[in-house]
Amino acid sequence: MNEDRVEGKAKGGIARAKSLSSDQRSEIARKAASSRWDESVPNADYGGVLKIAGLEIPCAVVEIKGRVYRLIVQREVVNLLTGNKKGGLGRYLEPNNLQPYIPEKFKGKSLEDAVIRLRIGNRQAFCYEGEDIVDLCKMYLDARKAQNVLLPSQVHLADRAEILVTSLAKTGITGLIDEATGYQNVRARDALQAYLDRVLRKELAAWVKRFPEDFFHEMYRLKGWTWTGSSKRPGVVGRYIVEIVYERLGPGILDELERLNPKTEKGYRKARHHQWLTEDVGHPALAQHLYAVIGLMRIATDWNGFTAMLDKAYPKRTQQLNLFI
Repeated sequence: MNEDRVEGKAKGGIARAKSLSSDQRSEIARKAASSRWDESVPNADYGGVLKIAGLEIPCAVVEIKGRVYRLIVQREVVNLLTGNKKGGLGRYLEPNNLQPYIPEKFKGKSLEDAVIRLRIGNRQAFCYEGEDIVDLCKMYLDARKAQNVLLPSQVHLADRAEILVTSLAKTGITGLIDEATGYQNVRARDALQAYLDRVLRKELAAWVKRFPEDFFHEMYRLKGWTWTGSSKRPGVVGRYIVEIVYERLGPGILDELERLNPKTEKGYRKARHHQWLTEDVGHPALAQHLYAVIGLMRIATDWNGFTAMLDKAYPKRTQQLNLFI
């Protein structure tokens, strides 16, 4: 653009842009992009936590137009590279001495063009692809290898990049071997079984009251039923307990309980599901879940409002083996 031909507000805008730091420009771009976000921004299909170099980094997988993206939120990428979540990535790509080593994806482009917008829960976030971390690490390592290129303030970033690359390499070779041999599926099954072994008993325990009376009292209130305090309750209560508690307690738990405690030909069970929970893990998990549910019940005004909050706070847990990989 020929700045001599630019006048008025446009010229002032250019001057202001030049006076801003890279982080300030990134923040302005972020706010501008946020204002354009709408319901078309995709939700994360899968979420998890990536353990790298002693850090636990939230990550997500999403499929967009037939392509699968493995993503990390921008602040987590900055945290991995620098040990500090504050500030954007722009300041680390701006130094002149690094320009020959900047990854092709980021050369001569706005950072906004390099990000994927993703909806995570109620938030929308800028995300980078997992592979971008490797390329950014390589930028620092290549600059260090060239000698006398890095500034004193950048040396620690190159050292950190080396730690990250080493950590990722170890994780990568493990994953490749597991995938090549088919062990990744066995590993997932073993992890799930180990989890179920901690939560569920091998033998049935004696019956002890585990559900607080408040749980049933609030259920009656929300359903508009008359509370009698009697232990004889409508048959549908059993189904509600399954939907509210056991479908949300943990992955695979309901399936295993159905196997351990099946219905008889007359439609009854020989025991209560909670009699199969372990004392050290299963029952504390049940108690914690029940008191959280009762809290939601108390602030709800009707059954539909309660179930809507429940689905948001404690979604149903299916047997997702990939969660344990």
